Amino acid sequence: MKIGFIGLGNMGSVVARNLMKAGHDVTVWNRSPGKADALVAEGAIRAATPAEAAQGDVVQTILADDTALEAVSFGPDGILSAPSKAIHVSHSTISVKLAERLTQAHADHGSVLVSAPVFGRPAAAEAAKLFIAAAGPADALDMCEPVFDAIGQKTFRIGGHPPAANIVKLCGNFMILAAVEALAEAMTLAQKHGVAKATLLEVMTGTLFGSPAYQIYGDIMVRDAFRPAGFAAPLGLKDMNLVSAAATTAWVPMPALSVLRDHLMATVAREGEEIDWSGIAKIIAEDAGA
Repeated sequence: MKIGFIGLGNMGSVVARNLMKAGHDVTVWNRSPGKADALVAEGAIRAATPAEAAQGDVVQTILADDTALEAVSFGPDGILSAPSKAIHVSHSTISVKLAERLTQAHADHGSVLVSAPVFGRPAAAEAAKLFIAAAGPADALDMCEPVFDAIGQKTFRIGGHPPAANIVKLCGNFMILAAVEALAEAMTLAQKHGVAKATLLEVMTGTLFGSPAYQIYGDIMVRDAFRPAGFAAPLGLKDMNLVSAAATTAWVPMPALSVLRDHLMATVAREGEEIDWSGIAKIIAEDAGA
């Protein structure tokens, strides 16, 4: 397939590379052009604008936030200014409101939005082991299957309305951070009573909590390996704010969400913006004098 790829950060660059490894023709664009150099050297085509990247069958975006996605979609040289009707596959964690707006804008343009946010840290992306939550018209999802197969281990079809996938992603990120919070509190309690964090993790993941969230983040906490960030705390805070907006719109009380947001803000305030979002474990331990 002819694929345009926009957004070459920690996740985007390895996802684009996996598409190339799978034999797709990939055209890349990034706001900072230098980030495309390595991929171009490996055979990707460099686009001058997002619109130029959207000339093939599919254009994929992995961007940090609503503002970045709005710029590449609605800007004067954005995806929606392109004459072609490439399927826009948005992997970004964005607001439900923007997903609704993009769905309508693509319909007006005669093109299609597929929301396909992913679960997985950079190591999973590099190994093409992401989990993909995808929503959009069935024929568009069918066409995108080779793309999803090249970057992920499993695709979940959420339905025909693209924003549904975005709400699933927000729910998932909330649950991941809630798991980090619970494990960090439990580790701190165990440690204060003389039980090593590694011992608690071995018992918990070997019995009732053997899921990737506890295993991956538990290992990070045991090693205090919060830098370099696989997912930076400010991005986690952005996502929790998106969860809050979605909850407010639907009148859903989420009291645990307030704790997670406060711990993320405290983590950034004390540790800086380059710490992983699981760095909330440091704040929890420090508050307990551990």
